[in-house]
Amino acid sequence: MATSKETAHVLNLTFTAKFTHTPAFKYYVVVEAIAGFYTVLALLLASKSLLSRLTLILDLVVAMLLTSSIAAALAIAQVGKQGNSHAGWLPICGQVPRYCDKLVVSLVAGFVAALVYLLLLVYTLRAALHPVFAIKP
Repeated sequence: MATSKETAHVLNLTFTAKFTHTPAFKYYVVVEAIAGFYTVLALLLASKSLLSRLTLILDLVVAMLLTSSIAAALAIAQVGKQGNSHAGWLPICGQVPRYCDKLVVSLVAGFVAALVYLLLLVYTLRAALHPVFAIKP
């Protein structure tokens, strides 16, 4: 996403499409960077340390941030691809196809990463709560 940039010429006008022109895409890039940094930091912490409960809560916060950033970026990407006839916004993907292709690849990768993160969160919750829900004979 951070490398997506393309310039187009339409009717002797030049315009550049970059991710920094859209707040939702900037939010997506920042959240993905935070999630990556946090994941590396969480891997370095011992799982049985005193910070394991805090790690579990922060895992949940990061998962929700990832979900919200992908939702915001997908909404803007859909407007860029289809336009919005009610607001008078024209689609731009016809003029900057490489830009849109990079966005699609980035959003698919982010969606897969968020799904994996959510699955890991469910597994971590199960492992943390296992003693609470253990069946005693």
